[in-house]
Amino acid sequence: FYLTSSRLVGYKRIDLIVEAFNDMPDKKLVVIGGGPNLESIRQQAASNISVMGYQPFDVLKHYLQKAKAFVFAADEDFGMIPIEAQSCGTPVIAYGRGGSLETVKEGVTGLFFYEQTVESIIGAVERFEKLETPFDPKMIRNHAETFSEERFKKEIKEFVELKYNEFNHLVK
Repeated sequence: FYLTSSRLVGYKRIDLIVEAFNDMPDKKLVVIGGGPNLESIRQQAASNISVMGYQPFDVLKHYLQKAKAFVFAADEDFGMIPIEAQSCGTPVIAYGRGGSLETVKEGVTGLFFYEQTVESIIGAVERFEKLETPFDPKMIRNHAETFSEERFKKEIKEFVELKYNEFNHLVK
């Protein structure tokens, strides 16, 4: 199955993902998330789509670990959920704008579609299905770790120390 998860609000474009999978009845999609559009997403979904609503993190993590790929259609500045999917070794099929261009590596941790349209999502899923070499879960996870809190703290600390030392050198 494919997975998408988000707060169910308009700009996340879960409706586009659901519509795309409505047009691919042979492919299963699981939708996890709550929000104001939950009922309209449930009504829109065909029988190959399971709309689970809000789920606790352990349930989401289980689905992230088992999914063929995570589908992400939002234009976000960063977007945490694609990194969470990658930390589970799961490739991401993402809208190729915004933060996804930094967090997903084309051909290594996932692939992109470049228009927020049903046709573009379907095309990306079809390309994903036709890949001759599967994505390497270890490589995907290693990439996700480059966004870890530990790395962030270490690099911020090193940067601050460097600037502090440069400043002290100038004032002496």
